[in-house]
Amino acid sequence: VLRRISTSATLAVSRPAQTFVTELKVHSPRDNAIIPTFRVMDAGGKIVSPETFPNVSDDMVVDWYKKMVTLNVMDNILFDSQRMGKISFYMTNFGEEATHMGSAAALKADDIIYAQYREAGVLLYRGFKLSDFMNQCFSNTLDLGKGRQMPVHYGSNALNFHTVSSPLATQLPQATGAAYAIKMRREDRCVMCYFGEGAASEGDAHPAFNFSATLECPVIFFCRNNGYAISTPTSEQYRGDGIASRAAGYGMDFIRVDGNDVFAVYAATAAARKLAVEQNRPVLVEAMTYRIGHHSTSDDSLKYRRSEEIDQHKVDTPISRLNAFLSSKGLWTQEQEKTLIDSARAEVLKEFTAAEARSKPSLTELFSDVYDVKPKHLEEQEQALLAHIKEYASEYPVGNYAK
Repeated sequence: VLRRISTSATLAVSRPAQTFVTELKVHSPRDNAIIPTFRVMDAGGKIVSPETFPNVSDDMVVDWYKKMVTLNVMDNILFDSQRMGKISFYMTNFGEEATHMGSAAALKADDIIYAQYREAGVLLYRGFKLSDFMNQCFSNTLDLGKGRQMPVHYGSNALNFHTVSSPLATQLPQATGAAYAIKMRREDRCVMCYFGEGAASEGDAHPAFNFSATLECPVIFFCRNNGYAISTPTSEQYRGDGIASRAAGYGMDFIRVDGNDVFAVYAATAAARKLAVEQNRPVLVEAMTYRIGHHSTSDDSLKYRRSEEIDQHKVDTPISRLNAFLSSKGLWTQEQEKTLIDSARAEVLKEFTAAEARSKPSLTELFSDVYDVKPKHLEEQEQALLAHIKEYASEYPVGNYAK
């Protein structure tokens, strides 16, 4: 149906306010000042900005630290277990723990999270148990995903954490859509979307940013700028001033924060959430950090970076920084550190052993959860598969699979 637009209609053309000049000038990004990085605590654990120190209790900060150390212990065990052939794949979070705890603590439990794949600490903070991590990595009968995903692709309906997806950056436009739905329903919450600086180069990033701004969606885009997108360093990823500088072009608010400073991350995320929820404004947070570990167990980062570079960054990690802060306040001792590491290791190994012993999900799970009522063609495929395996039982070692 063709409709004629009335000549009297007012067209909402959005343009920035213009200032006309007579001098021709080619503008360069080098003409602009570098976006500053917000910090509360320095590398030595000293509070350099008492006036911006967040309103958090000592008990809360100690809890953050315990979870960061527990995550570190779990990462070491699961990384080593992959090397021993126990699990097929793993990705560590070394060096980025503050981006997890600081941001997760500033959100509300009903805020929706779309993660990339290096945000296990966010789930740990929300209540994902060590057994949940182990069951997912072993793809056993207690795996919430029923063995359909590779390890570290976690998800939890109960914790409002959408299942991690392998294709890079698909979560960005999905997060914008979810945020728009929240806005339409007038819900008092927001969407948090995590991604890396490499994902910002994907085609999905542009529509996610643009739609979130033009539709005024309550979403926080949290970029973990950790220096590398697998083997691609930031020097080859972009020429501009990081990722935060892109926000202005979309009409988004933005914050750049020290990603190794858990207090700064908390404060930045809290400020971003306030804008998103109260004013329906998307906010881009860029956390400057460093990926100490390999990209994954499929990667050898020493092929593209020197060990000296890694050692240099190991001097200032989120854990060492927060440890120094807590120790200076008399809230943490070396004895407590040893007790925590020993107990965390024992608990992880306990859940690891239990998860390893459990059966794999039934093969019938290949055909479930797609339709409310299983259609005839899937029933036929299921029966054909089971009949084939029964006929050639010696060729299919399915003894460890649930019936």
